Amino acid sequence: MRVHYLPIIRAASLAAQGFRAGTARRDVTPTEPVPMWGYADRHAELSSGVDDPLYADALVIDAGGSKLAIVGLDLGRAPADPSLDRILARIRREAGIEHALIGGSHTHNGPVLELKDEEGKGKGKFDAALRYYRRLEDSIVAAVIEANGKLEPARAAAGSARLEKFNRNRQSKLEPKPSDRELSLLRVDTMDGRPLAILVNWAAHPTTIPSSRTRFSADYVGALKLELTKATGAATVFIQGAAGDQATNRAGLKTTEYGAALAAEAVKLAQSLAPTPIEKPALQWRQERFRFAPRVDLKNPAVAAGFEQAFFPELIRNYRDENADSVRPVLSVALLNGEIAMVGVSGEFFSQHAVRLKERARVKHLFFFGYCNGYHHYFPTIEAAAEGGYGASGPETAAAVGAGEQMMDKALLWLYEMRGQIRPLAHTAAGK
Repeated sequence: MRVHYLPIIRAASLAAQGFRAGTARRDVTPTEPVPMWGYADRHAELSSGVDDPLYADALVIDAGGSKLAIVGLDLGRAPADPSLDRILARIRREAGIEHALIGGSHTHNGPVLELKDEEGKGKGKFDAALRYYRRLEDSIVAAVIEANGKLEPARAAAGSARLEKFNRNRQSKLEPKPSDRELSLLRVDTMDGRPLAILVNWAAHPTTIPSSRTRFSADYVGALKLELTKATGAATVFIQGAAGDQATNRAGLKTTEYGAALAAEAVKLAQSLAPTPIEKPALQWRQERFRFAPRVDLKNPAVAAGFEQAFFPELIRNYRDENADSVRPVLSVALLNGEIAMVGVSGEFFSQHAVRLKERARVKHLFFFGYCNGYHHYFPTIEAAAEGGYGASGPETAAAVGAGEQMMDKALLWLYEMRGQIRPLAHTAAGK
């Protein structure tokens, strides 16, 4: 594969007095056969084994006394809202961590996460999956608690590089096809220069494994993390970007080969960063749950029956519970040291949302986390919805057209308010 690698296009530094970090990981691979996530044609077919393990990788940052947990999951999405609520309550109670960005890599070879302990919605038929959800919660909490217990003074640097040949737009037929080609890293070192953690943000669907293979795998992300950690000695945390319309551009490379090639670019970028101390570490946070009209009428029995046939009944009944009256995505925004933004969205945002936000926000660096703190399906841009295609106009697109733009405008406003460049209104100043 030929790669066009450009020098770092943005960089920011932070760390030292009052800045601490710690990492930990847990294996979150299901130990029993459960339904698999991502491909409709599998229906309720159960998993048949493990190709490579799935992990929860946690990075906890303490910036001037305010803590943020960043958790990358080798799963198709973040856990469902009830699980997230329990996880957040536990890390708040047990570690004093008030804020978290918990994001899935979006592998399509992970377990279904939407089932419930109710008749007709999972109970009695998919009890193994329900047992797994509790173990998953415990594992995520354990990783965060351990990382918090290992906090130590640290320094860090953020940077990005543009990779021209690694992803492609899979939806649009119009040129130029939009893509977010930015590979972004946050490198965290100990004060004596030992690599501690590398946070990786990249946008490309981990769908390199066919739906016919029903064995668990982290897809290319597993190879990326393995190779990056091997080369640097740092724990690697990966969170998927705005990949709603982004596919891998593998040029014949196998899954592990693509992951290794991407890791090689990440190594070059990481080695070019020079973590330095900062004088005034700080963390600012805003979060809001939105409410949009649904584009799919699951109250209509005929529509619901069609979805149940396409996927499987128990899954769609839980989907209906969550989305029949409104689609309620979550926007989470963290600003670290007034320089580095982390924007989390609970869905599959099209890449142009991220590209435009990065251009408009004018921060030194912006990480865009998709599939984060929940999951509410596709959020195309307005022009993509007008063009149509998968993820833009079909039944897999849950929220009303323009929902993504409204959320991005709110993120943009918050970032300017956090930096004191726009004065917030009294009723919005505290966020949610």
